[in-house]
Amino acid sequence: MSDFSEDLLRPATEDDPGEWSVGSGSGMRFPWLQKLVESVATGGKKEKDFAQTTSACLGFVQEALLKHQWQRAAEYMHSYFQILEDSDSNKRQAAPEIIWRLGSEILYYHPKSSVETFSAFADRMKNIGVMNYLKISLQHALYLVHHGLLDDASRILSQAETWRYGDKSASQEVLINLIQAYKGLLQYYTWSEKKAELSKLDGGDYAHHAASQGVLDHGWKTSANFRSLVQTPGVWDPFVRSYVEMLEFCGDRDGAREVLTNYAYDEKFPSNPNAHIYLYNFLKREKAPREKLISVLKILYQIVPSHKLMLEFHRLLRKSEHGEHRRLGLEVLFGVLDFAGCTRNVTAWQCLAKYLRQTLMGNHVGWVHEQWTSRKNWWPRFHFSFFWAKGDWKENKALAHEKAFVAGVLLGKGCRYFRYISKQDHQVLRKKMKRIKKLVKKYSIVKSGL
Repeated sequence: MSDFSEDLLRPATEDDPGEWSVGSGSGMRFPWLQKLVESVATGGKKEKDFAQTTSACLGFVQEALLKHQWQRAAEYMHSYFQILEDSDSNKRQAAPEIIWRLGSEILYYHPKSSVETFSAFADRMKNIGVMNYLKISLQHALYLVHHGLLDDASRILSQAETWRYGDKSASQEVLINLIQAYKGLLQYYTWSEKKAELSKLDGGDYAHHAASQGVLDHGWKTSANFRSLVQTPGVWDPFVRSYVEMLEFCGDRDGAREVLTNYAYDEKFPSNPNAHIYLYNFLKREKAPREKLISVLKILYQIVPSHKLMLEFHRLLRKSEHGEHRRLGLEVLFGVLDFAGCTRNVTAWQCLAKYLRQTLMGNHVGWVHEQWTSRKNWWPRFHFSFFWAKGDWKENKALAHEKAFVAGVLLGKGCRYFRYISKQDHQVLRKKMKRIKKLVKKYSIVKSGL
């Protein structure tokens, strides 16, 4: 164990001569530090109020962390260890987790810390705070993964997986499932590498057959680590994706579909857009019927109306034979363009321009009116101002032409955006602008009193 780790972890003893001293990561001693803590806590009085001292010390540690003063935080942290001897049993029981959280943060960033230092501290804290053994083991493993020590991380998770203390509580069960899943994620990484190597082999020879069987067996074994967790309500995106990929590779498509369906639709799970995205992509790979794809994306639309899949959702609705679907297709496009991040999405404007034309040609002016009524007071400034016209024409002329058509249809030829773009002299796009003017004259909803 390094000097820093020993100094941080070693509690002060009564053998220290004179004043109680506090250690630093450099091996130096700071006899003035305890005096400062006591002075702040007691106002300079001689009496030593234990609770006030530890409370003040905790405040110094937190302040040093906020200011990223890792050396100073370590010095105060050593003094805070005395909380483990507090006469208040509640504070004494809560102390190990506080020490772990603060100490691990310091060790993560301290310039003199190392993997060995962090691991030594983690092992010590697992013994001091047995109730936090699983949490500390998981964070310890993730720290090792961050440093590329996957085998060591897997070993820590395997040890934690079999750990028990007293009767297994519901919270312990969730943590054990999470630890198993993280262990599975590490194994999934190895499995993915083997699968990538398999794709490079000749599909007809013995080596490929043997390797394929090995990857298949590894996949079945690894996927078992995810089974318990994905049945527990929560947001488990990386685990669900890995689990489903393995099930698909192993040929269990029914199992993969069941996992994704439960993840998306089970009311016990929190609302999660990604759950519907994963299910949609799976069904798309299965070439599911259009109605099924629409039903999945319809829920995603209600959660994230600006998601990039909404343009795909619009295309599915547009091809549907149901009038309500085609009507919703127009709503989806307007919904996408309600968001600032989509204001210059050329594809979205192209889709809206094309669909407005189809909708009006199909005598569905009411659909357009329905969408425009709630937007006519803010879309002109949001999308069709003179400022936007100049900027769009300068940066993306194709975008400017699509928006000009939409502006002309919704606001008429008197719209500033339409007038500015129509006056620009551009040889390549001049014919397109003439066509747009004719279309606006024919389909503008302004003339119909809308």
